[in-house]
Parts: sequence; structure tokens; C-alpha cells
Amino acid sequence: MDAVTRDLDAVDVLAFGPHPDDIEIGMGATLAKHAASGHRVGLCDLTAGEMGSNGTVEERLAEADAARAVLGALWRTNLRLPDRAIGSAPSHVRQVVELVRRVRPRVVAIPYWTDRHPDHGTASHLLTEAVFNAGLRRFPADGDAWKPEQSCYYFINDSVAPSFVVDVSAHYDTKRRALACHASQFRPSGADAVQTRLTSARFNQLIESRDAQFGALAGFAFAEGFLVRSPVVRTDLLPGDPR
Repeated sequence: MDAVTRDLDAVDVLAFGPHPDDIEIGMGATLAKHAASGHRVGLCDLTAGEMGSNGTVEERLAEADAARAVLGALWRTNLRLPDRAIGSAPSHVRQVVELVRRVRPRVVAIPYWTDRHPDHGTASHLLTEAVFNAGLRRFPADGDAWKPEQSCYYFINDSVAPSFVVDVSAHYDTKRRALACHASQFRPSGADAVQTRLTSARFNQLIESRDAQFGALAGFAFAEGFLVRSPVVRTDLLPGDPR
């Protein structure tokens, strides 16, 4: 088992992101809500975002940990897979399998499989394969086989009609504070800083308008949307408390 995963505690929810800040963009408020409710939350970034135009690896790792503390997650780890080369080696799937087997999550959150950033789609496919393989007792990786109760997919850039939404109105300011931790990406400074899609105020508008739309459609101020590949099961036709 890799050194970056062997000392991590078991969690209820395990969220994966291709780069530091992706988890916060897509589902930061949902994670904050779960942590505030007493659920154990773990975060895993696949890469350190070393190919990004702004910020050093050290800065990005420090920002990610600061955001973890804001969200209330138990831990955050980084598999240090190569940025812009996720899935380029068979060992990448094995690393994810071993993490899932080690922390035994009830739910795994994975980026939506279609996204303008190639790494996000690639990560989605790799993670889907790895989570499935984690449940196969004969898959060659450390740890006992473990199958999460559910995998769900969250949106980073692109979005479609979700399978369900989570009301995050009461935790949206926490999402904003977690995103603000990633200053190297959203507010870079220094002589070598460059303007990117993330540095534009329009990017923040994109995130909040999406979450506001999902919320408005469900009757809330803000909601984060998720997709699942299997049917959403209800006990009957009568609506329950959506909160």
C-alpha cells in the first residue's frame, strides 16, 4: 500500500478530484453539509496540478489542506498521479483501488464523465474502473475487497440535468470560503502570474449561477447536482422531506 494512503481513517463519504480545487468547485457545500452533520468525509486529489499556469505544487497542496479544514473533512490526500497524464500507467488504477479498500467509504463521489477539461473526463473513467475493481476480491491490489453502497458523479465545468440535488443553502458560504483558499488559482499574484479562465470573475459567476439554478429548480437558494447510473429508489410515490 502506498505511503500516502496507508494511515488514513475510514470515512462515510470519499470525494475524488483530478486537481486541487475541483472538489470544492463541484461539491464543496455538500461535503461541508455532511461534515457538519457528523459524517466522516475524506478527500483525494489525483494530481498536484503541476501543469497549471499559476501556483507551485507546494502552494497548491497547502491551499488544498486549508480548504479541507474549512470544509470539515477528516483528511485530504494526494496520489500525485502525473497532471495531464492521468491513467497513463496501470498502477494508477491500483492506487485508487487500495485507497478505497483502505478507507471503506459508503459513498464515493467522482467527477462527471463529460467535461471541457480532458483530465476531468479521463479521471472519471479511471475512478469508475477503480471503484468497480475495488470490489473484486481477485483484483491484484492490497486490502480486502470493498464495494461502496453508491457512486455518484458531480459537475466541475459542464453539467446536465442531475439525477438529484442536495440543498446546500445553509452551507454555501462555507463553499465560498473553501474556494477562496485556492488563491493561486483564482487570485494569483506576483510577476509570473498569468490570466486564465479561473482568474476571471466570470468563472465564479459560472459556479454560483449553476448552483443557484439547481437550487431554484428545487425551491432552494443553492443546490449541488449529482448523477447516478442506477435508478434512484423511493419507498413509494409520496414525497418525503426534501431536506
